[in-house]
Amino acid sequence: MLEWASPWWFAALPLALLPALGWLRPWALRFSATGAMREGASLRRWVSGLPALLQLVVLLLVVVALARPQKVVRETERESEGVDILLAIDTSGSMDAPDMGVAGTQLTRLEAGKRVMAAFVEARTNDRVGLVVFGQEAFTQVPLTLDHTGLHDFIGQLEIGMAGKSATAVGDAIAVSTKRLKELEAPSKVVILVTDGKSNAGQIDPVQAAEAAAALGVKVYTIGVGATGGGRTGFMGMFSAGGADVDEPTLRRIAAVTNAEYFRATDARALAEVYARIDALEPSTAKVKEYVHRDELFWTALLPALVLWGLELLLSAGPLRRVP
Repeated sequence: MLEWASPWWFAALPLALLPALGWLRPWALRFSATGAMREGASLRRWVSGLPALLQLVVLLLVVVALARPQKVVRETERESEGVDILLAIDTSGSMDAPDMGVAGTQLTRLEAGKRVMAAFVEARTNDRVGLVVFGQEAFTQVPLTLDHTGLHDFIGQLEIGMAGKSATAVGDAIAVSTKRLKELEAPSKVVILVTDGKSNAGQIDPVQAAEAAAALGVKVYTIGVGATGGGRTGFMGMFSAGGADVDEPTLRRIAAVTNAEYFRATDARALAEVYARIDALEPSTAKVKEYVHRDELFWTALLPALVLWGLELLLSAGPLRRVP
């Protein structure tokens, strides 16, 4: 990366252009006799302005050298681990309900969750973040990583039904997340679980899974999303796309057991505010040092300036010498 240590020297560029004003003098002043004007073009005549041109280039290069161009390389070093965060997102059928409006635009619960998660990940630059997906089953989509660009791509690929469409295994999602976190030594281990229904699948009871997480020092923040009603209702309310009302008592219990908090988000803006709140509750503990290496490049302008200056002196004292 190229940077300038003393960029204010570029303000002197107009002064470097002053010699060029000599080229604008009337032609009569360039010759010692009017007869020379009638001789027409000659090689000597055309190159007579070369010393002035060299002076201009030399002055420009000197200004560039004084501005001190530098090649800068920055390296970062983590002195301690940050927060380890697993995002557990419900992809069951009810998450397809388009009731998470923002600025007049209706988003599905999953689409709103994806957008807010992506922004949250971008803000946690020094923390490892992973992704767990759950529906009828639960699995790790992305292990904990500092590659937030890659994680962002995976978040964008989340789809309804990718972990089963017709049920929600909240307990299994907590268990899978805890398993990923339990052997790590980060000072803070966090699960952010987002769902719009109640646990009706899986092998593990959600509260029991939360108690196991608490014993391992894992906090589980729970977020209930969507408007009241839980899912997309069909003809006369006879069909619901895999969801029911948010089981707030259970989600509150999960959060309380793990010394975390429960949040309710009924639209995209509220969901963004929830993630901002969690971001504030779990500040990164990573210590990052930045090392900056600077290589001076002023000589790349100064050396050519010296060479051209010498050439200009030779020409001015030799074949292109002007006689007053």
